[in-house]
Amino acid sequence: MSEKTVLITKASGERAAFSAEKLRQSLERAGADLAVTDRIVSEIEKQLFDGMSTKKIYSQAFSMLRKYSKPVAGRYKTKQAILELGPSGYPFEKFIGEILKHQGYRTKVGVIIQGHCVTHEIDVEAEKDNKHFMVECKFHNRQGYKCDVKIPLYIKSRFEDVKKQWQKRKDHATKFHQGWVVTNTRFTEDAIQYGKCSGLILIGWDYPQQGSLSERINLSGLHPITCLTTLTKSEKQQLIDKMVVLCKELCDKPKMLNEIGISDKRIRGILKEGNEICSSRAVY
Repeated sequence: MSEKTVLITKASGERAAFSAEKLRQSLERAGADLAVTDRIVSEIEKQLFDGMSTKKIYSQAFSMLRKYSKPVAGRYKTKQAILELGPSGYPFEKFIGEILKHQGYRTKVGVIIQGHCVTHEIDVEAEKDNKHFMVECKFHNRQGYKCDVKIPLYIKSRFEDVKKQWQKRKDHATKFHQGWVVTNTRFTEDAIQYGKCSGLILIGWDYPQQGSLSERINLSGLHPITCLTTLTKSEKQQLIDKMVVLCKELCDKPKMLNEIGISDKRIRGILKEGNEICSSRAVY
């Protein structure tokens, strides 16, 4: 079936032509080999129908991939796994802080800072070299949501108030200061245009082309515990309530699994999957 003849429905409600190449790339980035990728793409193409939702396509691909490899399936569901970190935004803030730390930034999560005019609670404060960043995290627990221009406008005004206060510090006189907005979904075109014009850095799931959230996750190997197919939904929530967000945290401190009542036998399987997910790095 020609991909041009089949329009699929995105989470936002928009319609677009099905792209076998995009599906193939997402499977390959998760670590699926050529034979498995070909088999899944071929099977999905056979089941396509006009108006089919991207959610259904993802669900079918995930189901097939899980039969091949749980770790690969776990990496494939990263986008959905981040949505499952909610409803509170704090686990996402911690997740972003850990990714930045992995990239060499010194980070603090949930910081109260006095601005020039008022006090602000900053999601992530990050420093690297002679640069200082105010990072605001916008978490959404449903696909299809887009951050519109009001969000970067609001963050920019807060950042300018914080920046004025930062610049009063003796050790900050020569530092470069910048505001960031990070979301697990997408930005509208107006928001992107404003970010470019104002000097505010915007990072979305697939924006910008280099340095997107999905790319940073895959290159770092830091995946949320909600990727794990060997944990139940209830167990994942118990760990999130304890502020355990990363698979790596479980691999480093397996006793956390004992604390929520998981047997040693199951722990071995969970750690095996977790270590395999963490050991993979995507190539871009």
